[in-house]
Amino acid sequence: MKQTVFTGAGVAIVTPFTADNKINYNKLAELIEFQIANQTDAIVICGTTGEGSTLDHDEHSEAIRFTVEVVNKRIPVIAGTGSNDSAYAVKLSNEAEKAGVDALLSVTPYYNKTSQRGLIAHYNFIADRVSVPIITYNVPSRTGVNILPETYVELAKHPRIVGTKEASGDISAVAKTIALCGEDFSVYSGNDDQVTALMSLGGKGSISVLSNILPKVAHDIPAKFLAGDFKGSRNLQLEYLDLCNNLFVDVNPIPVKEAMNMMGMDVGPCRLPLLEMTEEAKAKLRASLAKHGLV
Repeated sequence: MKQTVFTGAGVAIVTPFTADNKINYNKLAELIEFQIANQTDAIVICGTTGEGSTLDHDEHSEAIRFTVEVVNKRIPVIAGTGSNDSAYAVKLSNEAEKAGVDALLSVTPYYNKTSQRGLIAHYNFIADRVSVPIITYNVPSRTGVNILPETYVELAKHPRIVGTKEASGDISAVAKTIALCGEDFSVYSGNDDQVTALMSLGGKGSISVLSNILPKVAHDIPAKFLAGDFKGSRNLQLEYLDLCNNLFVDVNPIPVKEAMNMMGMDVGPCRLPLLEMTEEAKAKLRASLAKHGLV
């Protein structure tokens, strides 16, 4: 049996910035404590929501090291170390290993892209050079690359490739992946609006944007399902569906950072090329937050 890194909801945590666009480490520590206090099952640092693509190398490594130190083994820390350069992905991954992370989140190569054969070669190249589990990350809307179910079968043969964050939105493909790979290969929903549906097929939980503002709700949706309370999980999923959707009225993580700032969490701006939301989008987001008593 392969290691299951976590079950439940891992937060795809934002990277808070100061007004002059430096990482706000005091705020990051505060956000981590907020998550742990509200039963988040794992911290995912330097992912898409954490703006890992605009952190320079030193910032990226330091944010991971700092998170491991603050979490102090209370819950798993998963580091986003993916790259479209396989060798650089190994370098980032090795540094994250030395910092003490529990697992790696590795996005598919973007821009230069690759074939399905290339994906297998890319992930095996990384997995052969690390000693901690790897969770692949399939988000074709951002990368232009989609991992097919048959490719997951090949990836799952490597002992250190233990699961995937699926953000393709294709439930049929997820069903096929789980059918082919079995429950030994952990599948996590990368879409907050599909957690209960994905878990009904055998998924292990979510890597959640929603958790940044509602960690207990994000935790409870998969936790209820895992406890056999399928109706409770479904009801929570549907109750917060509008908020899950409105956290994507603009490019992630623009809306979730805006929501956090509206709620007084003071996480700062996004880095360019991500811009502030339009007033119309802000109003839509604020209405959702107000509906759930968050502003």
